[in-house]
Amino acid sequence: MLFAIARDPQTLFVYWNIDWPAVFEKTAPVDRQVHLRLHRSDGTEEATVAVEPMAGNFYLKITEPQERYEVEIGYYHPESVWNSVATSDEIKLPPERAGGNGIVDLATIPFHLSFQRLIDSFGTSNRDRISELVSQLQTRAITDDERALLSAEELEILNAMNLSVDEIKAGRRAFLQTDAAALRRRAENLAGFGGSSPERAFSESSWS
Repeated sequence: MLFAIARDPQTLFVYWNIDWPAVFEKTAPVDRQVHLRLHRSDGTEEATVAVEPMAGNFYLKITEPQERYEVEIGYYHPESVWNSVATSDEIKLPPERAGGNGIVDLATIPFHLSFQRLIDSFGTSNRDRISELVSQLQTRAITDDERALLSAEELEILNAMNLSVDEIKAGRRAFLQTDAAALRRRAENLAGFGGSSPERAFSESSWS
């Protein structure tokens, strides 16, 4: 498995989980290195970087914010032949500037409810709309007049969430009272985990 996500407009966080002993059971890289290859959406190769295979992650710098990229991990054997081990899904980089203020849909989704159950409950096949639909339902639920008009199916969904009206209101108040800078710092901290792999040849222990 190879997974990549934008940490910021110039950096991709790349994570992999690969059974390297099985990959190298019959052959090994001629340079004893594993590489990440960065491809743009048009197929152009932007960069190739050597990584420590057992590290499992790497921060990969890019040159074109808002471009779409794909990351591939593999090795060379023979010297001029590329052997691909795994490829990520396409990643869209965010713009360099933060978006302005706008309307925000707030939804409190309990951990015990799976997205599949919510999809089944709302009768939609679009995962992207789930949080929007939950937000709309909870907005109606916290308004006395609107709550009285909820259907039996909508009330059943609310009951499955196991959240009281007061809990939904409290969650929204907490979000609206949160300092924007603090939210940004929290997001940066969440995205800033792990460490980069060295761009060097690896020791014998890396391949044992």
